[in-house]
Amino acid sequence: MKRLVILTGPQGSGNHMWSKIFALHPDVWGWQALLDTYWIGHDQEPFADCWRDPGLLQKFDWTQSDHYVTSISVPYMENGQPAMPDIGRFRQECRVQGIDVRLAICGRDRNVLAMQQQRLRGGITFYQALVAYEDLIPDVFLSFELLYLYRRRYLQTISAALDFPIMLQSDVID
Repeated sequence: MKRLVILTGPQGSGNHMWSKIFALHPDVWGWQALLDTYWIGHDQEPFADCWRDPGLLQKFDWTQSDHYVTSISVPYMENGQPAMPDIGRFRQECRVQGIDVRLAICGRDRNVLAMQQQRLRGGITFYQALVAYEDLIPDVFLSFELLYLYRRRYLQTISAALDFPIMLQSDVID
């Protein structure tokens, strides 16, 4: 069965880093352009159009792989304005296509998030993410700090929990 992992988190919680980690594995169809660039806006994420209109998932070419990953911040920026993704509808549209969807919510210490969001966006938005996630049950929570502490062991645990391939030996991860 084909599987899609949705990576989501408040802005600044590590979505881009986790997107890179997941896309490193050769069996995963993901945000390949991000592997060669430090940062790219979410408007260029491979599923960006589908996040704006989940109905477009009906036209997506699911023959490219058995494993997919997508990333979306909550809120994300759309033409300079904050926008809220409809994660529930996105998941449902994937399931209609026969895709097994796993949800991974990224997190950081709330003080780190608050400082980072204030610095980049001029305001704190992680509270919006907490509200958006209230009715969602994630398969895993992803932690920046746990990755740095446990490294490959943590990635092995995530891979097992999601039943999803993750590259464990990589200079990029090191």
